[in-house]
Amino acid sequence: MKQAIAAVVEGICQHFGSDRTRMMDIVIAVQERFGCVSKEAMEVIAREVSSHRVEVESVVTFYSFLSMKPSGRVTIRLCKDIVDWMKGYEAVADALAKELGVTMGETTPDGAITLAQTPCIGMSDQAPAALVNDVVVTNLNPDRARQMVRHLRRHLDPHQLITMVGDGNNAHPLVRAMVRNNIRRRGPVYFNGFVSGSSLQQALARSPEAVIAEIRASRLRGRGGAGFATGQKWEFARNAPGENRFVLCNADEGEPGTFKDRVLLTECADQLFEGMTIAGYALGSQTGIVYLRGEYAYLRAYLDSVLEERRKQGLLGRKILGRAGFDFDLRIQMGAGAYVCGEETALISSCEGLRGDPKNRPPFPAQKGYLGCPTIVNNVETLCAVARIMEKGAEWFAAMGSERTTGTKLLSICGDCRKPGVYEVPFGVTARELLEMAEADNPGAMLIGGPCRQMIGPERFGGQICYDDLATGGAILIFNRARDRLEIAEHYLDFFIEESCGHCTPCRVGLILLKRAVHKVVTGAGEPADLDYMRRLAYTIGQTSRCGLGQAAPNPVLGALQSLHGYADMVGERKSGLLSTFDLSRAVVDAELSTGRMSQYV
Repeated sequence: MKQAIAAVVEGICQHFGSDRTRMMDIVIAVQERFGCVSKEAMEVIAREVSSHRVEVESVVTFYSFLSMKPSGRVTIRLCKDIVDWMKGYEAVADALAKELGVTMGETTPDGAITLAQTPCIGMSDQAPAALVNDVVVTNLNPDRARQMVRHLRRHLDPHQLITMVGDGNNAHPLVRAMVRNNIRRRGPVYFNGFVSGSSLQQALARSPEAVIAEIRASRLRGRGGAGFATGQKWEFARNAPGENRFVLCNADEGEPGTFKDRVLLTECADQLFEGMTIAGYALGSQTGIVYLRGEYAYLRAYLDSVLEERRKQGLLGRKILGRAGFDFDLRIQMGAGAYVCGEETALISSCEGLRGDPKNRPPFPAQKGYLGCPTIVNNVETLCAVARIMEKGAEWFAAMGSERTTGTKLLSICGDCRKPGVYEVPFGVTARELLEMAEADNPGAMLIGGPCRQMIGPERFGGQICYDDLATGGAILIFNRARDRLEIAEHYLDFFIEESCGHCTPCRVGLILLKRAVHKVVTGAGEPADLDYMRRLAYTIGQTSRCGLGQAAPNPVLGALQSLHGYADMVGERKSGLLSTFDLSRAVVDAELSTGRMSQYV
């Protein structure tokens, strides 16, 4: 039996050329075949790719979707993002646990079904949601959760859960998902029709340098949140020394509350791939990689089919559109559940077959990126915009938006509102206008850009969505006045603590200390000094962490403290050396939860 397993693993490795840099593809394929990546499989993989077992293990243990031990034939990953929590996560989780007879993280005694929780899966507009293997189940409630379990007990085939499909390409035979696009507002750049090859023809009529000049003239800035000038990044990469250059698309949309790239991948894949091909021409690159988050695996077959169709049309491969010397092709690299891989250098590490650890900068990817070569990393929305700019022209694009932020922005709006979904708006639109579009329910706060950005209160609802005011990568979360912003911040700290790679002390330790301080205030046991301590600690973590995750993780706490002064009423003064707000009964309950037994004396 072991020899048979070894032969299969060897075959998987050889399918990927026994290439160490394709480690992610290899371990994902092994897990799909056997349900886990065992130590025996790791030994075979290490031998085949000329590596060491410990290096293979370091990759497998880094990603949450990979495991060294087998789980159930079906794994239910219930999303525990804050929007899911707001929409009924706890009731759904309780219903699933009781129906299965297990607790979170356990497998049923017959080994059939595993129940787990997972961070945001890109379905915040239709929460609560879950991944059942690779099948997305949306709009769950306790009754639907129980019915889902009963169905799985009978069939153990998650695809049979799909009784209705969503709109657009969600109904495509290679997708067949119950997901809905929820495109609430269309604009001129996205979801507005696209003719394959039209933008590429415009690009090939110019020199690579002229293409970059056109992108610079449009003043397009990266749509992932950092807002770096796209044309300038391309120019850096083209002029950097190196024999090979690479175009990477960041489709690892892991920011909680963000889902607009999911809709672009579903409805605008052709436009995306054309934008990448234009980038390849401009840089002199022959290879592009789309890094697709593991949560969007249900789109993989469809995206591969779009790539194959473009090859048939002469839009990918050798001599694209008959242009001698222009060879460019794309492949999809699957992720496996690691939020930090949304950071560009961590994404590059993952594409190289390594743990998704961020790299030190400088050098920057445009100088030394994938496999040590000049590399650009742009997100899905940015590359779709590139294709439209080449079709319509830089002047057309620059005429939209605000003075310093041109074009339009796709926003994922969700939370306490009646119309969650995707909105294309010109830069310069105010937060208050977004609340009106989404029909917000008594809004008391907005998280602009997800937890990595800033939380604002009503006093800033007049602010504009642009890089000079309210910058966002796309997530807009709305909270009504009944929500406690510091409690929301505590929820996000749990997320960042879980997702931290653990490399640097400020992030690994500092976030835990910050979480303890926040919890102390939220539970009514805080002191006035705790508020100042939280501010100072949050600032220190942000300034000293190694990568963007740690640098941004304290932002929800800082935003909550800045936009709400009422926390002074939640903390108590010390009297005679004692803390008057100490709650003995609550402390006993906390102790019972920690020890797993009831007190005999209370």
